[in-house]
Amino acid sequence: MKHGKKYLESVKKYDRAASLEAKAAMELVKSLAAAKFDETVDVSVKMNLKKSQSVRDTVVLPHQFKGEKKILVFCKPEKEKEAQEAGAAYVGAEDLIEKVKGGWLDFDVAVATPDMMKDVGKLGMVLGRKGLMPNPKTGTVTFDLKGALAELRKGRVEFRADKTGVVHLAVGKVSMDADKLAENLKAVVVEIRRKRPADAKGDFIQTVSVSSTMGPGVWVALKDE
Repeated sequence: MKHGKKYLESVKKYDRAASLEAKAAMELVKSLAAAKFDETVDVSVKMNLKKSQSVRDTVVLPHQFKGEKKILVFCKPEKEKEAQEAGAAYVGAEDLIEKVKGGWLDFDVAVATPDMMKDVGKLGMVLGRKGLMPNPKTGTVTFDLKGALAELRKGRVEFRADKTGVVHLAVGKVSMDADKLAENLKAVVVEIRRKRPADAKGDFIQTVSVSSTMGPGVWVALKDE
């Protein structure tokens, strides 16, 4: 992979083999960010997983950094008022299903009540490709619309290990304080540790690194948080 001049200059400014505690790592990431836009800060957590094992869940980050999410709720008429009062941007049943089936995807998160999943499941090809399919494991299939939407609006995000056993997740922007970035990072690591498979062997989390959108990676020293 060929890197640009700014990236190559950044890697000369620090010891790339060193591991830093969370706040120091975030301070370094902030100092290495050289783009003209507010870069996103990403974390990569490498786990010791077998091919048969997977890690997937959600976490509410202590400090939100994205704009207001557009939440769509698939529900029966009797739950529409609850969804609207909880802050859903779009609420409906068959009408919304047909709209999405036609290719409309102007929303960030989809939530469904369990009694709607038989019909919502037909949207697998559309929602699945975009990672928008409601799922009980991530709290987006529920009758508790008020509670689910409250967490989503507070900053609940989904994480999932890829085929190589790595979770990639955005935890903030370089314009945020290093303390807040570190707290978001720690929340992610704690939640991933909680999802350790019962039959996992040895050290579960192997490495943690953070970087900005255009910047180099910085290793984070692992501690029991």
